[in-house]
Formats: sequence, C-alpha cells, structure tokens
Amino acid sequence: MSLIPPQPPTLIAIDHDDYHASRVGRIKGGLQVFVTTPFVPALGDEIGREFLAVYIFDSNGKLVEARIDDLGPRSELDRDQARQLLEQRMSELGPLDYGRIVVQPFAIKRFGMTFGLVLRAPEEQDDGWWVELQPGNYMAFHEPWDSGEYICGEPSSCLEALKVNCCSEVNAVN
Repeated sequence: MSLIPPQPPTLIAIDHDDYHASRVGRIKGGLQVFVTTPFVPALGDEIGREFLAVYIFDSNGKLVEARIDDLGPRSELDRDQARQLLEQRMSELGPLDYGRIVVQPFAIKRFGMTFGLVLRAPEEQDDGWWVELQPGNYMAFHEPWDSGEYICGEPSSCLEALKVNCCSEVNAVN
C-alpha cells in the first residue's frame, strides 16, 4: 500500500483576531490586506531586526504588492517612529473592513531574507505541510487550511508591544 504524499495548500484562511492577525481584512476594490510585524530574533551574535509589512492580495488571494519597511536593529527600535509608520501605512490603505482573508502562500526576497507566508514541506512521512509567516515564524498554519486558525510562538517581536496601543488607536480611526 503506497501513501499518497500530501499536497501543499493553494489557499489558507486567516481570521481577524486581537493578536497577530489584528490587521487583517479587505479594502476598496475587494483587495485583501495583511499588515504585520516580521522580525529576526536577537540570538547569539545576531542583533535582530524589526520590520513592518503590508501584504496586499487580489480577490483570488494572489499577492499583488508587498510593502516592507526595515525598522532597524531590535535594540535601537524607535517605538514612536514605528507607531507613526504603522499609522501612516494603515492610512494609505484607506478604510479596512476587518475580517477573514483567504490567500495564497508566497515567498519574496527583501533585505537579503525571505518574507511571506512560506510553505514548509513535510520532513517525515507522517508530517503534513505547514505555512509559516517569515521571518520570525510567529504564525504557523496547518490543515485544515480553511479553519482561519494558526499556532503562534512566544511574542518575541518588539513591535508586539505596540499592537495594543497603536492598533487600537488605528482601529478606532478606521
């Protein structure tokens, strides 16, 4: 009896929530949006970096634009400047109708690293596919792909501290 290897997902659902998916929804023209804060952890000799990413998808879930800002080393993060940039990026999008999005996994290179909802193939015969938000791997999706749910690690991004203050203010404006 041969096992049919699992296939990678073509679409994954991301439900709006009050944590890592707090800036997920739709804007004018039916475009889907995911605004998030990727990071490189500060480990060992690595100083770490913080980023602000705006991913825009068409109505079929295909990535059409990625706006990624490098906010610099984690230890030198200017929280006020980061908060202002987040507010600016949210304002540029226009009104955001917060809610579920359904998008295709993707990977793009910026600043010498991979960003996106990146496919991770099974490592063992009994493993399944994963889709990880990179860099930082702070959201990981697994079957069922239409659940809208994810597994998250520890809140290791410095920008997560901004989420409660900044995003609640931004959400109130939009």
